[in-house]
Amino acid sequence: MIRPVAVIGAGPYGLSAAAHLMWRGVPVRVFGSAMASWRERMPAGMLLKSTPVASSIDAPQPGHRLVDFCADTGTTRYESDWDLIRVEDFAAYGDWFAARLLPGVEDVRVVSVDRTPSGSFELKLDSGEVFEARAVVVATGLSGLARMPYAMDRLAADPTAGGLVSHTSHHRDLTRFAGQDVVVVGAGQSALENAVLMAEAGASSVRIVARTRGAVAFGDAPDRQPRLAPVTPFGNAWSLWALSNHATRVRHLPAPARHYLVRRVLGPLGAWWLRDRFTGRVRVTEGRRVVRARARGGRPVLTLSGGGGVSAELTADHVMAATGYRMDVAALGFLGSGLRAALVTSRGAPVLDGGYGSSVPGLHFTGIQAASSFGPLMRFVVGTEYASPRLAAALSGRG
Repeated sequence: MIRPVAVIGAGPYGLSAAAHLMWRGVPVRVFGSAMASWRERMPAGMLLKSTPVASSIDAPQPGHRLVDFCADTGTTRYESDWDLIRVEDFAAYGDWFAARLLPGVEDVRVVSVDRTPSGSFELKLDSGEVFEARAVVVATGLSGLARMPYAMDRLAADPTAGGLVSHTSHHRDLTRFAGQDVVVVGAGQSALENAVLMAEAGASSVRIVARTRGAVAFGDAPDRQPRLAPVTPFGNAWSLWALSNHATRVRHLPAPARHYLVRRVLGPLGAWWLRDRFTGRVRVTEGRRVVRARARGGRPVLTLSGGGGVSAELTADHVMAATGYRMDVAALGFLGSGLRAALVTSRGAPVLDGGYGSSVPGLHFTGIQAASSFGPLMRFVVGTEYASPRLAAALSGRG
């Protein structure tokens, strides 16, 4: 009996990796609800920050790009850098991609993955099935990796606090905040767009709190990009060109440099099209850090420090953390303790080889889990074009 490769996760990276493996004749089983995070953990009305050219899920054969989906389904054509992609359309595109190339995606949860004495992997599913795979690809995206600031973590986890603090990934319908005062902690695209959507949904006031001054900023419109620099899916710059086309070389940089690139390059910055919707609707408090969060009178109270020993209090009806995600293999609870202990990691992320393989033979990671090895390209859908062919080539040679 031929043992398949198990792909855990059915978002863009999982679907793309599976498509490339199948094209190479590798038996594959894909587990997860297709595009679930995009459909369930992104706010309704959200627009993708990436341009259409940077928003296609890579496939080994032509005819499966975002523009092909638009033409096939009659969806608004997304072609120009000025076209803004609705998250609902992108989720539908992922479903279309899966239906055409991977009709056997299994909407079940992988409960556990453990190593067998023979070196294969035993997977247990919530359906009760147990089977062996010769290799495993982890492509679970951001699921379970939400980062909550330490000062807010205790209040967020307190069941008696009544959900006064949450993370952006917890919300799909922002109309629940109509008539409320909301504080959003963070200054990246997620923070700024969620703030705008809540203001547009009728929140009585929305305020951004950012640690550094000048943190709230917006990118340049397509016609204001540098003209003498190479064009990339993220903007025009030599540094972006290098990171987009030579991600494998990032692996050879010292760990501090790799983590810095992931954190800072293409980091907190609002999309150009969000500026006009933001201005006049959302208040901003910059240069303040949250040092404490507590409940008082059924409302969250934040203590803010601005340096020099000066502090202030800020009260709201709800506090939303837009503080991103942090890769940590400890959060991947389906991986057996033995597997996690055997993984060589760097700041919680698996250290990967050129084929996206970890220190455990046959255990591969792609997408955000690979960012600390291959750089910020792995944080974006366009990174499937780089990751999937390399991962599939590495796995197609395994017996």
